[in-house]
Amino acid sequence: MTGRDYFRPLVQCGPARPDEALSLAGGWGWFSQVEVMRRGASGQIIAAQDLPADAAARLSAPRPQVAMLTMDRPRVMGILNTTPDSFSDGGVHAAEQDAVRAGLQMQAAGVDILDIGGESTRPGAETVAVDEEIRRTSPVIEGLRASGVDCAISIDTRKAAVAENAIRAGADLVNDVSGLTYDDALAPFCAARSLPVCVMHAQGDPETMQQDPRYDDVLLDVFDYLAGRIETLAAQGIPRSRIIADPGIGFGKTLDHNLTLLARLSLFHDLGVPILLGASRKRFIGTIGNAPQADHRAPGSIAVALAGLAHGIQILRVHDVPQTTQAIALWRAAMAGRQA
Repeated sequence: MTGRDYFRPLVQCGPARPDEALSLAGGWGWFSQVEVMRRGASGQIIAAQDLPADAAARLSAPRPQVAMLTMDRPRVMGILNTTPDSFSDGGVHAAEQDAVRAGLQMQAAGVDILDIGGESTRPGAETVAVDEEIRRTSPVIEGLRASGVDCAISIDTRKAAVAENAIRAGADLVNDVSGLTYDDALAPFCAARSLPVCVMHAQGDPETMQQDPRYDDVLLDVFDYLAGRIETLAAQGIPRSRIIADPGIGFGKTLDHNLTLLARLSLFHDLGVPILLGASRKRFIGTIGNAPQADHRAPGSIAVALAGLAHGIQILRVHDVPQTTQAIALWRAAMAGRQA
């Protein structure tokens, strides 16, 4: 893949749009120019109308629904960790009743997806036994459904047995930080159940990922990994129409790696699938924003989220749901010049 071209749309979101502009992924953005990238060479800007037909189709085609959610407006995935040791909120929702209460509050604040995780993936975290991860997650999902939560629910896991129990309890999709590489049984399970999946890039596992991560070209390396995973999963029975891609901010990446990815996030639309951005409360936000405590990073997290919307990113995975949904509503209104 070293000789291929990569196409990054230069996204615009304002109300005035040239006639020759293409819609971005059927969403709120559009583009009339594209940065053509190639390994070892400087990017070149071309007109969108000069794109190869297949690239134009990948960038402009509306994305399919995910768990009954259209991708034509920004979607918020609320983080609900049921772990004692997550980097930001470990222990806060470890008790089932606390997790259910938090989920109800997120739904009231306008969340689109609740992401339930029972294994911390913070740097240095150790693997959790399958039975313990099931104990932490399935009762919470059952409790959420019993309490009237009707938004989509994802299970944040690398393990097929955990996913199977979560789906039985009422979850709708699988979000795997390993890109469905950790457990060979997970992809066949998701294929058999016709489940949507979120495929994330990570270099190494949580225990080792921040030990001197290196890339030839972080942007294109991450893109190629995700493209390869999408092709592999499609061959295993999970079609592109049921796949979300996540570049994995903070997972085996330095601060500079993260910023390189964020500056050119729109490249990932060339994958032809919805994109998820999960940067909430990450360490680089604390470093740049002078916020050592993770729970003091909402302003910086929201700033990164809105930057993602300017790149046309469809799903934002966040801790601070009410603040983020408010910010999105105002961003959309300000960019459109009218209340959305």
